[in-house]
Amino acid sequence: MSLNKSPIEWTGRSWNPITGCFGPGGCKNFPKWCPYCYARRMATRFAGTLAFPNGFEPTFHPDRLIDPYMLKKPSRIFTCSMGDMFGSWVPENWTGEILATMANNPIHTFQVLTKCPENLLKWQKFFSPNLWLGVSVTRQEDVERIFYLRMVEPGIRFVSFEPLLGPIDADLYGIHWMIIGAQTRPTRIPAEEWVQALIAQARTMGIPVFLKNNLRWPERIQEFPNRKFI
Repeated sequence: MSLNKSPIEWTGRSWNPITGCFGPGGCKNFPKWCPYCYARRMATRFAGTLAFPNGFEPTFHPDRLIDPYMLKKPSRIFTCSMGDMFGSWVPENWTGEILATMANNPIHTFQVLTKCPENLLKWQKFFSPNLWLGVSVTRQEDVERIFYLRMVEPGIRFVSFEPLLGPIDADLYGIHWMIIGAQTRPTRIPAEEWVQALIAQARTMGIPVFLKNNLRWPERIQEFPNRKFI
């Protein structure tokens, strides 16, 4: 079973029915390679293994679709942490089969991050209530991704400001959760005022905040959305 326990504080397990990133085509404002990408580093290191048989080339692992059915305890599952299931380079049948698996496993909460939210609307009718769908926003140029996220209705909409690489001025209306984290390898801690501004905005709007440990923030703030799903 490929549902591994995750060291990421805001989830429980990671599940990667798709690995790899950026084949033909691309996403709006999305560079070919994110220089801070931990998934690419891992795929390069373990290329040719069962985990990454094709290195960081986009790869579908249909044998992993059964894994959520085998997990009997309700869990938070970070899905496609080693890729982007909504990337323009991902064949539609790959994404469709993953969404169907989510819908068929309502005891679990599936957490998905994308840098390509302009592709979300066509999948709206397949989103189940146990899907927490988020966008990655690392700099001001990425803020447009939040606009696309607001156009769809998953169970939870969230924004991951990780790594936070600059000050962010964003409209967070309709967002249910916020994650803030630092860049690692190499470590790059964001300025205190960037983090504080986001926390202040979240407090004003009633948005739960989750600060990752890598921020080294003096106060432990690790909140979750107050919704039905864990």
